[in-house]
Amino acid sequence: MTVSLRVAGLHYAYPDGTPALRGVDLTIAQGERVALLGPNGAGKTTLVLHLNGILHGGTGTVSVAGAAVDPRDRTGIAEIRRRVGIVFQDPDDQLFMPSVAEDVAFGPANLGLRGAELDARVDEALAAVGMGAHRDQVPQHLSFGQRRRVAVATVLAMRPEILVLDEPSSNLDPASRRELADIVRSLPVTVLMVTHDLPYALELCSRALILDSGRIEADGPTRDVLADTDLLAAHRLELPFGFDPVAIPRSA
Repeated sequence: MTVSLRVAGLHYAYPDGTPALRGVDLTIAQGERVALLGPNGAGKTTLVLHLNGILHGGTGTVSVAGAAVDPRDRTGIAEIRRRVGIVFQDPDDQLFMPSVAEDVAFGPANLGLRGAELDARVDEALAAVGMGAHRDQVPQHLSFGQRRRVAVATVLAMRPEILVLDEPSSNLDPASRRELADIVRSLPVTVLMVTHDLPYALELCSRALILDSGRIEADGPTRDVLADTDLLAAHRLELPFGFDPVAIPRSA
């Protein structure tokens, strides 16, 4: 097994002393798609922000493809942040340039890409999310679902090894939700998806983790995790009314 991400003994407390992570251990193999579940305040975002060094200062280790995440190593952390791409819940947090193409080009340009090579990187990323026809549009004039796809493209343009999606299905209409699912399934990268959308987790991720009070409380096949009603109830997770994960065909 080739390991994409390894977290070992990760502890972190907020500046006021409140514990956020309490000894998180996690290994994700290359190419896995893993759902990170848990109630609000469980520590999910705190964990995600450790994966590329945005947050640090606790104890324990995080490594990406064998390379330690160490914010003190400026060259190394720049490479880690290329390898670990985070798509935040609000696409407007990532879109700030006058056009879609300029937003997608921003990251690779900061890596030093120019000219035809940069144009090819932008074309590649926009094609991956089906937004090539919108390259010259103002991002704020797009629909919410389109903006989310462009936000994914801004990360894909960096050619990451790990794609972290924070609540990717939130505020999407059914068609946009399906389109994004098709995009995620097509990507040849490791995926960590933070979500409260349990059916979406089952649709896209073969493995699920439950994080609660800063600890990994469950780790297993998504279908098995979601079928354990007592486990879900203990961690304030609820399936939609009438949704039975066991009844969903495995091919889905």
